[in-house]
Amino acid sequence: MARSTRKDEILQAALACVSEAGVDATTIEMIRDRAGASIGSLYHHFGNKERIIAALYLAGTEQYAALLEQGFAKADSAEACVKLLVTSYIDWVVANPDWARFVLHSRGRVEASEMGEQLREANQQHYARIYQALAGYREQGCFKSMPIDCFASVIIGPTHDFSRNWLAGRARSDLADCRELFAQIAWDSVRA
Repeated sequence: MARSTRKDEILQAALACVSEAGVDATTIEMIRDRAGASIGSLYHHFGNKERIIAALYLAGTEQYAALLEQGFAKADSAEACVKLLVTSYIDWVVANPDWARFVLHSRGRVEASEMGEQLREANQQHYARIYQALAGYREQGCFKSMPIDCFASVIIGPTHDFSRNWLAGRARSDLADCRELFAQIAWDSVRA
């Protein structure tokens, strides 16, 4: 396991603060105190609160992307790739519920910040990797015909919606227990 860096410690402290107090109420001082960091260290690594928020958001989405990368290296069919998109998302949300809540509720804020362009670039790379992993299967006719920009939403939409409800405490079923169900629904939605 990789050794935690000071930057990682600050991000974990920020996550704890925003989970407890909310993004708007969280201050640099709260993050500094929680991380046991100097104000100079926070500014050295991030510059300001908005950059900490953006870095926290990007770090969370990078974790999901890393799960996908690991899975794509092993997936050997169109079905396995599509199901991987769903199961990796569920696995990340279940393992990181506070981070998932933050990501689900903070995208607009990060997009509107000075880090918005970095987020857009990261999203473009993420979707390009997904489309690259599925391109051969698309060429083989494994998927229903649909606009390319609808494809990911068709796959992840039901899972994303249920995850929001689960994270908010509005779902009776446990998200982890629905993993295979949502994976099968995703595959059924796009297979030719």
